[in-house]
Amino acid sequence: MKLKKPTLLIDKEKCLHNIRKMKAKADKSGVRFRPHFKTHQSAEVGEWIRNEGISAITVSSISMALYFAQNGWDDITVAFPVNVAEIDEINELAMQISLNLLVENDEAVNYLASNLKSEVGIYIKIDAGYHRTGMLVSDHQGIHNLLNSIRQHELLHFKGLLVHNGHTYKAGSHKEVIAIHEQSIEALMRLKTFLIGNDIDLEISIGDTPSMSLVENFDGIDEIRPGNFVLYDFMQAALGSCKTENIAVALACPIVAKHAQRMEIVIYGGAIHLSKDFILDDIGKPIYGRVVQLQNNSWSKAIGGAYVKSLSQEHGVIKVNAAFFDKISVGDFIGILPIHSCLTVNLMNEYYTLDGKLVTTIGP
Repeated sequence: MKLKKPTLLIDKEKCLHNIRKMKAKADKSGVRFRPHFKTHQSAEVGEWIRNEGISAITVSSISMALYFAQNGWDDITVAFPVNVAEIDEINELAMQISLNLLVENDEAVNYLASNLKSEVGIYIKIDAGYHRTGMLVSDHQGIHNLLNSIRQHELLHFKGLLVHNGHTYKAGSHKEVIAIHEQSIEALMRLKTFLIGNDIDLEISIGDTPSMSLVENFDGIDEIRPGNFVLYDFMQAALGSCKTENIAVALACPIVAKHAQRMEIVIYGGAIHLSKDFILDDIGKPIYGRVVQLQNNSWSKAIGGAYVKSLSQEHGVIKVNAAFFDKISVGDFIGILPIHSCLTVNLMNEYYTLDGKLVTTIGP
């Protein structure tokens, strides 16, 4: 494959390793594995996952659910508070597949009850500490009241409580990730005990890649929904969720300039390719990606001291050491391990495998 411009590469073998490892953990714990497809966004990558014996998936939008339903997936949870403006598309899906939706207020419940044409599964979105959205896990009575509203309507089949512990991404250590997970489970068990006391059967569905990668015991959980694990990225490596060699994507970028006085190189590869997500190093310096050398059918480990220091629309500025600076030339391609693979995939809209095969995604 002849590279000409920023190109997202995917290592299928690393991807399959990540899938098999997470599935084995789910199987060992006896929980349903419903991976989130918002990271890879690809029918072909979805087939790699299906071939490992997985039949139920999670997506982040109705349009993504339609895309994967058209590609043969018939058990889909849309893990985003239901957008009632898409009721026509929801009804189209619900007639074709087993569809699960999220609610967290009476307005959504009442709208669905009045406008649905087929049965859907319903999860209540719970906030166990992330504070993005959802009903607070401590609001036992409010959750009970919403659950009772759901159960009044024939086409709304209550399934359980759904949580995303996104605050694990801000943890400072393995122990803190595990502590956040354990605190969330304890709070969910208290809530479940309260609700079951009112003769209610329910499942607990939980999904965030850091805790799903680091926690070994899934007691109390019925379903896990990690997504980023399929590709991983440098944010996950920094958290300890994976090793850098588990990261299954790299953005290949051409070098367009070198500045010896600053020990910096400039690449064609900017915010419209990588996003502007960053992590902070030990002294609070932002890092927008880590650098690897591209090799035949592979890429190297992260180059020590080389990192993306800034991004504008098309430009990436990379700080390097003298030894690496002298090795590379204008016109060479290098690889960037993205900070956030989900956003990079969304921006690039396609991958190439290491043997040059195009892998398309849902697209813009």
